[in-house]
Amino acid sequence: MVRISLILIFLLSLSFSSHLQSLVANAYTDTTDYLVGDYIHLSIKVKHDERIEVYNPFTKELFGKLELIKIEDPVLSEENGKKVVEYRYIVSVYDSSDVSIPPIPVGYKAGKDTTTLIAYTNPVNFTVHTLEVKANEEIKDVKEPIRIPLDWRLLLLYILIALFVIVLARYLYLRHKKKLEEESKRTRPAPKIPSYLTALNSLHELEEEKLWQKGYVKEYHSTITEIIRRYFEDRFYLPALELTTSEAMRKLRNRNDAYEILLITEEFLNNADLVKFAKYKPIASVNEEMMKQAYQIVEKTLPKERGDKIEVINNVE
Repeated sequence: MVRISLILIFLLSLSFSSHLQSLVANAYTDTTDYLVGDYIHLSIKVKHDERIEVYNPFTKELFGKLELIKIEDPVLSEENGKKVVEYRYIVSVYDSSDVSIPPIPVGYKAGKDTTTLIAYTNPVNFTVHTLEVKANEEIKDVKEPIRIPLDWRLLLLYILIALFVIVLARYLYLRHKKKLEEESKRTRPAPKIPSYLTALNSLHELEEEKLWQKGYVKEYHSTITEIIRRYFEDRFYLPALELTTSEAMRKLRNRNDAYEILLITEEFLNNADLVKFAKYKPIASVNEEMMKQAYQIVEKTLPKERGDKIEVINNVE
């Protein structure tokens, strides 16, 4: 029975020794001498077999003694067929002393074993001291700011870049402005020709056609009355093309600005109705009088600011 117990103890110790050999944990700092407040880079490097699962080092007690600045992400790598994980910490000490970090425990599991095993790093020692003060030396003033010499080439480059940006911005602005002006011209409605100009030009064209001289008397009277009726629609806002002569005259009598043309208009429209509907054949003087009356109707109803242009229009050939 004693022999069996001894064999089991031997096997367990052998297994534990095998685990230790398959995982090695080392701790170290970037140097061993620091000034108060320096950043101390502490690393824990764990090298292990692939079948071993490693946990983060137990550093809670460690950071109670040191001022933790930052915990960096672990770095994974491989060395000689072994997995390597390196844990990095930045710490600091704000008092001069000899610092001794005891072995840091690292937890791990081997294979399918659910038992958490512990491996320890080596201890780490370093010294933190203050600046040496020389009492015999004079107190020195703060150093003056370092003056950086002016680089003319760099300054010239900045000036050229600024000029290029200004020129480019102006070019883009003028181009955009021109584009807007062109779009505005395309979309801007054409100015409306005044109704009196349209009527006078139409009468002039009809006069040039010489319809009644060629025997087209009815067509002449229909066209000349249509010109005047259309003028009334634009000038007095009357549906003159749809009204009879008596209806049109009744509408005109209600307007003060049509008072001067009432007699001429009534005679003008009645003569046209005789030709168009009663088959009346007027003599040449009546046809000529119709044209004169049409001109008079337009000229006597011109807006006041347009009155000075009558002669120019009448003299157009």
